Amino acid sequence: MDNSFGRQCRCLPSRPAEYMTASANDAGLRREVMRTLLLAGPLIIGQVTNFGMNFVDTVMAGRLGQVDLGAVAVGSSIWAAGFLFVLGLLMAVSAAVSQLDGAGRPRQAGELTRQALWVAAALAVVLWWVMRRADWLMAALGTDEAVAFVSNGYLQAISWGAPAMTGLLVLRFFSEGVGYTRPTMYIGLLGIAINVPLNYVLMFGKLGLPQLGAVGCGWATAIVLWLQFLALLGWVLWRPRYRPYAVLSRFSWPDRREISALVRLGLPIGVMVFMEGGLFVMSALLVGTLGALPVAAHQVALNYTGLMFMVPLGIAGAITVRVGNAMGRGDPVGARRAGLVGTGLATGFGVLSALVMVAIPEQIVRLYTADREVIELAASLLLFAAIFQVADCIQGSVAGALRGLKDTRVPMLYSVLAYWMIGLGTGWYLTFPKEWGPAGMWVGILTGLSVAAVLLGARFLRISATPRPPR
Repeated sequence: MDNSFGRQCRCLPSRPAEYMTASANDAGLRREVMRTLLLAGPLIIGQVTNFGMNFVDTVMAGRLGQVDLGAVAVGSSIWAAGFLFVLGLLMAVSAAVSQLDGAGRPRQAGELTRQALWVAAALAVVLWWVMRRADWLMAALGTDEAVAFVSNGYLQAISWGAPAMTGLLVLRFFSEGVGYTRPTMYIGLLGIAINVPLNYVLMFGKLGLPQLGAVGCGWATAIVLWLQFLALLGWVLWRPRYRPYAVLSRFSWPDRREISALVRLGLPIGVMVFMEGGLFVMSALLVGTLGALPVAAHQVALNYTGLMFMVPLGIAGAITVRVGNAMGRGDPVGARRAGLVGTGLATGFGVLSALVMVAIPEQIVRLYTADREVIELAASLLLFAAIFQVADCIQGSVAGALRGLKDTRVPMLYSVLAYWMIGLGTGWYLTFPKEWGPAGMWVGILTGLSVAAVLLGARFLRISATPRPPR
């Protein structure tokens, strides 16, 4: 007699409570996956379209030659260094607002956002000033003179977009913090739709205007940033969804206590994001000393991998909101689940991205340039990039979970160790003393991201297991 049915029955839980617990856990997991994806979807589209502006800049500069392509590579890297620090510091708005919203304190979330706008104004002045005095950095790094000259013009132009960019980030992170992520998608789509024709007119000298090359690319980006800021400002003023927060319905003078608390939370995040992004920025600047061909190939490979990272970065934004909301309503178990689910989704994408890079590296590079030398070198670099895709997705998503827990100081120290001491140190040693060329820098990037993934992942697993994670 076939007793398989009996064996199956014995394998099933024997108590109704176990059925109910397993069913509840499965339902909770599915619900968390869906909520994370619903939040992350618009963020991913917004991140991809925002980065798509840089993709378009690189592709269009590639049609002007190696000098303009190299100038956009170096200039955008220096702009990115400042942008990343500002981005990270203002990410505190999303983490803080999400917890206040989860705790049912919308007016306090609105006041925090108004104070964040004062912080953004101060950051804008500093960023504008620094970008207009970056020529010494290129000279110190030994950047090719022709590339440095054009890069300086690019930075002079894009610096005028700094006030719009910082204000835009505050409003964006406020909206994401209250769980409304679609505006990030809308302003991203608006940006890339305007950026393409503006680049075409200003870079190539159409409609009777002079051909500005890479400098025109900087002006186009500055104009787009202002249009995006004004669009989001109007959106927050107009949409009823934001009325309970009263962000722009009243005026608040700077509050030293509120601003200090925000900066204390955001500064470590800013340093951490700067250290991670700085690994890529410094790699571009150091490779820039090797000549026009290596920097062009490095920029192509870096641009594509950065584009792919926009997906886990969007998921990380959703993780921050989900974890922060859970902590705000006093649910540490839900916060841990949100972090693990989001990290799993990002890691799955990393595996798919790596497979694509291994399968068709040359076809990817041909999207950027027709230069045979650049194609061959950039395609070889993409193979290194494929290796670190999973580590990059893990560290990015776990960092988002830690931000949701308001755990920022120790991750900041990890970032210094992993990205600069280990990653950049290894890359410099292999590129210059060992004379590996650009490939050495990519091995350093791989090493730094892998160390960060291990350190940050272990920290999240440890502190999320406690009832009250450190703040």
